[in-house]
Amino acid sequence: MPFGYASPEQIMRDKADYARKGIARGRSVVVLQYDDGIVFVAPNPSRALHKISEIYDRIGFAAVGRYNEFEELRLGGIRYADINGYTYDRSDVTGRGLANLYASNLGRIFTESIKSLEVEVVVAEVGDTPDGDAIYRLTFDGSVFDEHGFAAMGGQAEAVATRLKEHYRDGMPLADALEVALTALTEPGGERTPVAQLEVAVLDRTREHRKFLRLTGPRLERLLARATTPPPAAEQPPAEPPKEPPTDEPPAEPSAGSGEKPPPTGPDGDVDDGSSPL
Repeated sequence: MPFGYASPEQIMRDKADYARKGIARGRSVVVLQYDDGIVFVAPNPSRALHKISEIYDRIGFAAVGRYNEFEELRLGGIRYADINGYTYDRSDVTGRGLANLYASNLGRIFTESIKSLEVEVVVAEVGDTPDGDAIYRLTFDGSVFDEHGFAAMGGQAEAVATRLKEHYRDGMPLADALEVALTALTEPGGERTPVAQLEVAVLDRTREHRKFLRLTGPRLERLLARATTPPPAAEQPPAEPPKEPPTDEPPAEPSAGSGEKPPPTGPDGDVDDGSSPL
């Protein structure tokens, strides 16, 4: 056996471990369905470098990992969508086709290159109805997962996905979906990410033509306040103390063996404690 030989299984395992460690160093991204579309939520302090972007009319993109690597994937997806939409028809550009393109490129790079890409990607497409929505999650080795309802990637993805599963429900309004996403992204006992450091966008099926919309500033703050402010409780009248039932029985006399004597009473029936003048 020549010096420095490594089996193909060991090489692939080392590549996978390297990519997973790089992706886990980033912050998580959450994608989930709500009643009118799909929402993307990511902690991101940068206002210039986006983790969430638009690809085409109905298709959104989210990624974690090395920015320069997933930005190249995003630009390649935009070129693919523009060329196919212009050459054929805009309806021919689908999220599934884009996911297949990304899967092919990621798998080829993982197999042939010395270093795999440290990225994980979600391609989401909003349909005319909730049943037509699609969320595809792609890993660094080109594997594709057809997610239903929600997806989480990057950082502590497994823990985030567990919290999403506990709180997610079908047909949520947008405000509730944002609340579920932030709850999943927040560690138990930890502090929530400030609104100014959140990157939020939606694919809204009720919009005309382009469905992608970023939520920032006062609009995002109003949505979060609507979800976190509980409804005012109805005022209840103060409870009255229970009344003792009336009784006609005279007060109990002390027993003879107790050694206690009732205090003497004056002519008016008041208790004579010896302090009043005679």
